Amino acid sequence: MRFMVLVPGNEQSEANVMPDASTIVGDMTTYNEELVRAGVMLSGEGLHPTSHGAKVRFDGDPSTGEVKRTVTDGPFTEAKELVAGYWILQCKSKEECIEWVRKAPFGGGTELENREIYETEDFMRDHNLPDELKEREERLAVQLEAKQ
Repeated sequence: MRFMVLVPGNEQSEANVMPDASTIVGDMTTYNEELVRAGVMLSGEGLHPTSHGAKVRFDGDPSTGEVKRTVTDGPFTEAKELVAGYWILQCKSKEECIEWVRKAPFGGGTELENREIYETEDFMRDHNLPDELKEREERLAVQLEAKQ
C-alpha cells in the first residue's frame, strides 16, 4: 500500500524562509535516512511557495464540452489549506504508515495528513470500469513504471 503524507504550509514556507539547517533540516535528513533504510520512502519533496504556483479552476459541464478554465496565479491566501511538502511511503497498512509518521521531527501543533493512494487495480475494481478503459489504464501504468 502506498500513502501520501502531506506536510502543511505555514507563514515561513510561504515566505520562502528555509528552516534552520542545524536543527530541523538535520533532523529531517536523519528521519528521511531512516525511512530509506527501512525501504518505506519512495519519494519526498518540499514544494515552492504558492507565489510560484497557479490554480486552474474548471466551471461547467465537461460532458457538453462547455467548460470555462480560469487560471489564478499565486500566492494563495488560505494558509490552512496549503501543502509545503510530501512523502510517498510504501507500507503494509495504514497503521504502519502512522507509526512511521509519528516519528517525524515536527512540533508546534503541526498535523500531517496521511492518505492511501489508489493502486491501479484497486481503482479499476472499485469503480467497475469497462474493459476498454481498464486496458488503457493498464497501458498507462506500464508506461509510467518504465519511466521510473
